[in-house]
Amino acid sequence: MTGMSAAWWARQWQRKGWVSNALLPLAALTRLVVARKRRAFAEGRRAAHWPGVPVVVIGNIYVGGTGKTPAVIATVEALRARGWRPGVVSRGYGVAIGPTARVAQGTPEAAQVGDEPALIARVTRVPIAVHPRRVLAAQALRDHYPEIDVIVSDDGLQHLALARDVEIVIQDERGVGNGRVLPAGPLREPPERLREVDAIVSNRSGAVVASSGASPSAVDPSSATPSAPRSAASSPSSADSPSAAAAPLSAVGPHHLDMRLEPSDAVRLIDGQRRPLADFAAPALGPIAAAAGIGKPERFFATLTRAGIPLVHTLSLPDHHDFKTSPFGSLTAATILITEKDAIKCAHLQDARLWSVPVKAELSDPAFFDWLSLTLAERRDARLASGAPHGNRP
Repeated sequence: MTGMSAAWWARQWQRKGWVSNALLPLAALTRLVVARKRRAFAEGRRAAHWPGVPVVVIGNIYVGGTGKTPAVIATVEALRARGWRPGVVSRGYGVAIGPTARVAQGTPEAAQVGDEPALIARVTRVPIAVHPRRVLAAQALRDHYPEIDVIVSDDGLQHLALARDVEIVIQDERGVGNGRVLPAGPLREPPERLREVDAIVSNRSGAVVASSGASPSAVDPSSATPSAPRSAASSPSSADSPSAAAAPLSAVGPHHLDMRLEPSDAVRLIDGQRRPLADFAAPALGPIAAAAGIGKPERFFATLTRAGIPLVHTLSLPDHHDFKTSPFGSLTAATILITEKDAIKCAHLQDARLWSVPVKAELSDPAFFDWLSLTLAERRDARLASGAPHGNRP
């Protein structure tokens, strides 16, 4: 999509207008395909493979970016702090992977594994594996790094071939839009799918998007009454940290919590110099622009504006923009702030104006990761005790 057409579709998908209504027959076909696929896995006609360690899937049902990557990084770091040894699998969007998964650790190039996996690897330093078939990525990850005892899947909610123990959905201020599946709406799966996941994290970092015309019957889990997380058992596993025992242990339905992306010190790409973000609010630094090639560039711009930075220009680029050539030539600003995801593809530009602004996901429920650690251990133990570790939840 071009930027204009993407914005046009975004507006259409927030209401049930004539365009959406005209596409309802195709949306019915999407629903049918999704339902048949899920039924095939549920009935065992298609096999779901469990890699022998717990799997957390962090995804969404809304097309485009909702803030999954910061949530993946926060989850990896939280699990490691609780004694786990995590690894990450991802699709490797925009990269021709080939028949075998690519495995890396440390500072892989975005051209080799994709921009989001490269960012996750650099920030967390945990092993990653990328392949469109996430089962192959999970197998390669365990083969190369047998010490891994939990896998976090970056996206892949609809990739049912990889059995999972916990599902976390990241959504933003758009909720479920008009509540319809593609192409009549923005959803990959019907909104009822959200009732089946373990947690729904609402990214509150972006500007509010109006949703006039949306049907009141559309399911928007962010407006539901928050409930405690579900748990597979009532007693903590010895594999968990002591604080995990204090996490909520029983309830029905997904847990609801909020997430905000908090910016940290900016880093100049050309030499690694760091400066507090507040410095860029000073008029002495001259005109400041911002650019972003992410799912919702406006979210990044809103974060900078809330930090008090006056932006004279903003440049919205397509998600996963490759930056093979500089798109910044038309910007006359003395400083250009970009996302950390874009920064890993911009070092070769040698533009002294470019500063990366890392963000960190902050969750509204401080006990959430304690619950996650506990639940993963319980569900792992239940699988292994059943003697049938493969397939979906026991």
